[in-house]
Amino acid sequence: MDYETLCNCFVAVFEHYKTSERKVFVIHNLQNDLKDFVNFLEDNIDNKEWHISFNGLAFDAQVTHYILDNYPLWGNISGCEIAEIIYKFAQDTIRRTNIGEFGEYAPWKMKIGQIDVFKLHHWDNMAKRSSLKWIQFSMDWDNMLEMPIDHTSKIETQEQLDIIIGYCINDVTSTKEIYNRSHPQIKLRKELTKTYGINLFNASEPKIAKELFAYYMGKKLKLSPYEVKKFRTYRSIIKLKDLILSYINFESTEFKLCLDRFKSLELDAQSLKGQFKYSLKYKDVDISFGLGGVHGARQSGVYKSDDEYIIMSSDVTSFYPNLCIKNKWSPDHFPAEDFCDQYEWFFNERVKIPKSNPMNYVYKIVLNSTFGLSNDKNSFFYDPDLCMRITVNGQLSLLMLYEMLMERIPDAAGLLLNTDGVEIRIPRKYKDEYLSICKEWEEITQLNLEHDTYQKIVLGDVNNYIAVNTFKSVDLNTWRKIKDENPHYLFKVQGSQFLYAPVKLKGRFNFHDLQLHKNKSKLVVKKAIYNYFVKDVLPEDYLMENKNILDYCIGMKSKGSWKQVARSIKDGEFNEEHLQKINRYYISKSGNKSVKIIKVNVKDDREIQCESGKWMQTLFNNIDLKPRWEDYNIDTAYYSKAIESEIDNILSVSMNQLELF
Repeated sequence: MDYETLCNCFVAVFEHYKTSERKVFVIHNLQNDLKDFVNFLEDNIDNKEWHISFNGLAFDAQVTHYILDNYPLWGNISGCEIAEIIYKFAQDTIRRTNIGEFGEYAPWKMKIGQIDVFKLHHWDNMAKRSSLKWIQFSMDWDNMLEMPIDHTSKIETQEQLDIIIGYCINDVTSTKEIYNRSHPQIKLRKELTKTYGINLFNASEPKIAKELFAYYMGKKLKLSPYEVKKFRTYRSIIKLKDLILSYINFESTEFKLCLDRFKSLELDAQSLKGQFKYSLKYKDVDISFGLGGVHGARQSGVYKSDDEYIIMSSDVTSFYPNLCIKNKWSPDHFPAEDFCDQYEWFFNERVKIPKSNPMNYVYKIVLNSTFGLSNDKNSFFYDPDLCMRITVNGQLSLLMLYEMLMERIPDAAGLLLNTDGVEIRIPRKYKDEYLSICKEWEEITQLNLEHDTYQKIVLGDVNNYIAVNTFKSVDLNTWRKIKDENPHYLFKVQGSQFLYAPVKLKGRFNFHDLQLHKNKSKLVVKKAIYNYFVKDVLPEDYLMENKNILDYCIGMKSKGSWKQVARSIKDGEFNEEHLQKINRYYISKSGNKSVKIIKVNVKDDREIQCESGKWMQTLFNNIDLKPRWEDYNIDTAYYSKAIESEIDNILSVSMNQLELF
């Protein structure tokens, strides 16, 4: 469902998620469906129907319940006057949201059940914040056009009304598509709501973690979840020397200095972000430390296993949770024994349950959310001391493992060091020694490692790489299932063996199973890089092969005081068209539809070209499929250059990249 509220017009569209039956209601002088609309809403209440929306809890549901409470007062006024009343309430609701206030109607007081996909996916979080138009771009939605009529405009004609209805229908059908793609998440929340008696239908993953931990912790402490949620531990100063575990020890000068540096730090506990930073270079690897973890990478390049060398990968099992469990750490406001017992219970329960079981994922959320929530003043996990205990000792413990391997194994080359794991290339003859050192580290820390081997790592930097595992053997049915779910893996049949090699795509090289809020622009470049380094396909051959226009598309959004305009010269005349806030385009050769998209700052008239230099764009907000590939007029030189640049960055060589093409 979705509403459009204009100063003298109200439009509501509903579409049944199963039958696709559609209801359209209008409140205006041209058409006044108020009575039918209210009857429909009351039937929803009687039949215990739910409304599925995008940001509905903060807006649409507020309007719904306002209408239900006030419609008896509107019996003798015109449709436009009613729409104006609704509009004023809607604007006040938006104002409340913008200043961080709650809506007039709390979720638990609503007469109609709500599923808000915006809240469920945590798109209200600043790091993931996304509008419906951006999600439409991510879904390759046919029509991602914004409302062509301003909400302050008075609607006078049937034509104007039809435009609003059409726009609203498009938003409803795209919301329905998000819902369809969210079935596993919704099913999980339905089961959790039924099991625990807590409404989790619109809960983000961190909220699920908080609610379940509060539920169980309350039982353990004989308190209500409400009482548990009141707890916080506030601090002024944190001295890191008081937090560092006694087993932390180093041999190298670089890491000894690092440890001394950490022990000297005193942090302002009220605002940890940005205070904890340090970097060093150790055996050709740049290593940085921060609140989020330790990160390090060798210079970009392609690193392979061969007959003489092997790439080993070792990850700490449930690293941060197990640090807490093994060392009996907890927020200071909870008894350590009780907290860690409950925390360990979640861990043990997860181990018992197959990964295919949704509860395995739930317990994973609970375990992994604690670290982030320990530095969230809105969370009952909040204790900056716990946050720093986890992050500092986690980083130093992993650094110990890295040093032990690098110092004791001849000719070892560190490739990656990233939060909870290491990737190191070693001579094959030292593999047993590698595993023995890992075992020694496990005994010191009481933590566990999981090991794997890679055929190849294509390394851009610590957050952007492609890692190709060695081949694994499975039965035919499993092989087929893995192939269906992960087409980017490598597969082969060798005699009677069915083999597959997982391929990890990180950062800007990832094109598979992207979360909807992620930017999927220029997928063709990412796919070409993958095909070049993993499957030995030349970029020029891949570009000739890929005829999916959406892989060439780019998404562009404007924020704050910035707007987008399209400039062109047609028939010798200069044209400028104001564009919507979010646009989809591809790079094209000069032609009738080619434009130059410019970002303009309305405050100081600064201008930024969306694509610098000679490159022209064709707007593609409304997908127009062409009968012939040539009709798109794509400028493949742009995409070739982008691929060439990525390859050059990875290989870090001065060779003539044109040879690759």
